[in-house]
Amino acid sequence: MAPKTFSNTQQTMAQGQGFGFGLGKMKELADAIKKAQQVQEGAKQLQEDLESMEIEGDAGGGLVKVVMSGNQEPLRVEISQDALAEGVEVLSDLVLTAMQDSYQKSTTTMRERMESLTDGLNLPGLS
Repeated sequence: MAPKTFSNTQQTMAQGQGFGFGLGKMKELADAIKKAQQVQEGAKQLQEDLESMEIEGDAGGGLVKVVMSGNQEPLRVEISQDALAEGVEVLSDLVLTAMQDSYQKSTTTMRERMESLTDGLNLPGLS
């Protein structure tokens, strides 16, 4: 009986390398898919968490407070009686400052949560 011969492709596949995509690469791919699924589940939970958060910004030492959700949805504005005595222009500035404070805190919270969710993935644009 003549010895069996293999083509280069068959020999390569028999050595576990496939078409340049060996077992090591398959494990890396499986790990990446698993991590992507975990990130997807985490992102869904993160969205729910952000929607239920209440992040408060204030101005004038608490004369005006603006509360937003973690995904920047305005929830309420609280204006103290003392703020009303400051006049329309000052009150307008206080409301704007409180809104900006709340927005900044909300976006910082969202960014920090996303960074912890995607930690170790080295995704472009999320650093």
